[in-house]
Amino acid sequence: MKDPKTLTLDPPPGFSLFPSLNPPQNTVTFHQISTLIITFLAYAAFHASRKPPSIVKSVLGPDPNPNPNTTSPEPGWPPFNSAGGTQRLGELDLAFLSAYAIGMYFSGHVGDRIDVRVFLTVGMIGSGVFTVLFGLGFWFNVHLLGYFVAVQICCGVFQSIGWPCVVAVMGNWFGKSKRGLIMGVWNSHTSVGNIIGSIVASSVLGFGWGWAFLLPGVIIVIMACIVFMFLVVNPETIGLELPGEEEEEEGSVMGMDTEGTALVDLQKVGSEEDDDSGRVSQSSVTAIGFLEAWKLPGVAPFAFCLFFSKLVAYTFLYWLPFYIRHTAVAGVQLSHKTAGILSTIFDIGGVVGGILAGYISDLIDARAVTSIVFLTLSIPVLVLYRLYGTISMFSNISLMFLSGLLVNGPYALITTAVAADLGTQSSIKGNSRALATVSAIIDGTGSVGAALGPLLAGFISTRGWNSVFFMLILSLSVAGLLLVRVVRREIKGKVNEGKWLWFSGIAR
Repeated sequence: MKDPKTLTLDPPPGFSLFPSLNPPQNTVTFHQISTLIITFLAYAAFHASRKPPSIVKSVLGPDPNPNPNTTSPEPGWPPFNSAGGTQRLGELDLAFLSAYAIGMYFSGHVGDRIDVRVFLTVGMIGSGVFTVLFGLGFWFNVHLLGYFVAVQICCGVFQSIGWPCVVAVMGNWFGKSKRGLIMGVWNSHTSVGNIIGSIVASSVLGFGWGWAFLLPGVIIVIMACIVFMFLVVNPETIGLELPGEEEEEEGSVMGMDTEGTALVDLQKVGSEEDDDSGRVSQSSVTAIGFLEAWKLPGVAPFAFCLFFSKLVAYTFLYWLPFYIRHTAVAGVQLSHKTAGILSTIFDIGGVVGGILAGYISDLIDARAVTSIVFLTLSIPVLVLYRLYGTISMFSNISLMFLSGLLVNGPYALITTAVAADLGTQSSIKGNSRALATVSAIIDGTGSVGAALGPLLAGFISTRGWNSVFFMLILSLSVAGLLLVRVVRREIKGKVNEGKWLWFSGIAR
């Protein structure tokens, strides 16, 4: 592999086809906006192609209302329509998310040594191909569990390429001053992708569940072509320079992340030197040890908090359409299509929650306090959703929206601004290799929770959905408790600065 210091990048091919895109015809601001849009759509396409398994669960799995008098063939899709079908579906989720989490540790380092635009394109095309291959199981009448597991593992590996690449590009184009609201808005690509994937997959279920995979797979491949043709990795590639950022904020380093971590961490390279291509040499710093990184202030509490937060968020991501399909709303059993489309309300709430949490935490300058408030409020809302979400469509939609807002708020905040704060603390200031290690710890731990939640839901749901919601509520409670000491330190710091004097009793 090439050393990052000697890596040079060429302008995208689209700039040769459309010369008007080159400077000085277009300014830095134009290219910043276009980069934000392209990376936003690219990662939304990743999530859109990740959504179909949750939509087709109710089609593949056992019939929620079997008719004992029927002699027609058993509904569902073998081997997922048997008594243990929900466990098999949970194993598919585990296969994908485990491969995704492991791949994350390697994709960041690989992307730092090759052209990020090409690497991202490969990840998107690979994700599209294996998403389509899963759907081809419908037309080729595949009933082998091993086939679907293998496809999900390969898809997870290619999906893991996405986040480190888009974060690196954003880090090249936006400085630390952009940390606030823009991170929450940009990070909504996750929920937007989930919404697109849910609507597309649900709309074609009537033609056969294979179409639910085929169309999102084609969408991400088309988006990959746009990325390859037009994505500019850094300003220097097309002869531009960013306007006056502080010297310590210049440059960018590929990080390891899953859903939004450390956008600003990737810019905090301090004493490192840029080469002619705008990439950064890491050879001048010593990597922090794995155990040393765990001991850094705030890393362990937020890492384990993210474990439980992502456990809940990904359980909803992979099982909510299945739950809606199996739960009558106002006495009516919803169709597969309606259940899939209705589940997008949770993601819409997630968009609002991520932006709101980022805005509030910027306003009060307190990430942990904001996170614990969201986590605490999410517990009674989940209880209400389970108890009263079936009374009417209005109660279902409103409580689902609030659940998405409160569950995804702290999850989005931790994977953006919180991780950025941890990466810029004085004990590792300027050490980009420490930043990568810290990011890997936080997101690796969170990804384990993301893999475990859907798997547990598959097994626990056979005992009833009350047990699943108990698991989710318990997880949120533990996530909040893990932040109590951090919250107290945060409040105490504000009191010592002369702020938040009304909290002085709590800080003691």
